[in-house]
Amino acid sequence: MKAIVCKQYGSPEVLQWQHVEKPVPKDNEILIKIHTTTVTSADCRVRGLNTPKGFRLLMRLALGINRPRQAILGSELAGTVAAIGANVSRFQVGDPVFAFTDTRMGCYAEYTCLPEKGAIVRKPANLSFAEAAALSFGGTTALHFLRKAKLQSGDKILINGASGGVGTAAVQLAKHFGAEVTGVCSTTNLALVKSLGADHVIDYTQEDFTQQNTTYHVILDTTGHVSYAHCKAALKAGGRLVLVAASLPEMLAIPWGAMTGNKRLITGVAFGDAKALSFLANLALKGKYRPVIDRCFPFEQIVAAHRYVDSGRKQGNVVITRSS
Repeated sequence: MKAIVCKQYGSPEVLQWQHVEKPVPKDNEILIKIHTTTVTSADCRVRGLNTPKGFRLLMRLALGINRPRQAILGSELAGTVAAIGANVSRFQVGDPVFAFTDTRMGCYAEYTCLPEKGAIVRKPANLSFAEAAALSFGGTTALHFLRKAKLQSGDKILINGASGGVGTAAVQLAKHFGAEVTGVCSTTNLALVKSLGADHVIDYTQEDFTQQNTTYHVILDTTGHVSYAHCKAALKAGGRLVLVAASLPEMLAIPWGAMTGNKRLITGVAFGDAKALSFLANLALKGKYRPVIDRCFPFEQIVAAHRYVDSGRKQGNVVITRSS
């Protein structure tokens, strides 16, 4: 089968087409024919080792010193079950599914095998394969951190970077949880964020949200460009700053902040499982959550897709489609 491989760290041009052996499902696995996948910020960080401050060495140790141990990147997919192992009972051949492989990756290929009990869920009937492929990364990340922040109905939350893959998911989920949502984005994305349900929008090219008189129960940053010191004054007493992509110094400061004030810094690593995917799928089926798709690229233009995500200009998600 054909796959897109990454045999060294670097620019998008390190991604190359290659013929690899088609996987065969084990007894507890399903074989999925991949129709669509995505290019996420996480894919680009792995490819280019573009990590928050202090994490480059740790990332090399986790992913591979000189090159990625998993040469086939991609963590989201939507497709059709092509074969099942002898002990599989949850799925049947022909089922339309979407899945999140997380750090296992492997979605930039024609086929992949995944454990039946992994993060795999049947595709909502009202979503296209492109939309279903984009459901997982942003959705599970936003869901994880909103739950970690203990967002409550009536809370005021500010989402910095509200027009990206995680941000567009966070706006919709925060509204579902009953919060009053303020989205921060660029001028060109104000209408998009408002259309997702944000009660207020702030154009960061014109205003600094930390310099306003408004305070929030939760500030969720998806950009990696703010710090606790920068946002502290914009938090209410007992407020929580959630950094989706925190630097190592910020993470090390968490215990100190907990001892010296009544405002919390929350970060960590988000993991998506079948339960989280089912939650998102059910919301999508009810019309209460829908992934935002910026552009669709064919598999043959994977390099261009990575370049576009690297630019930092995408709205929502970038999808990769196969022609057959």
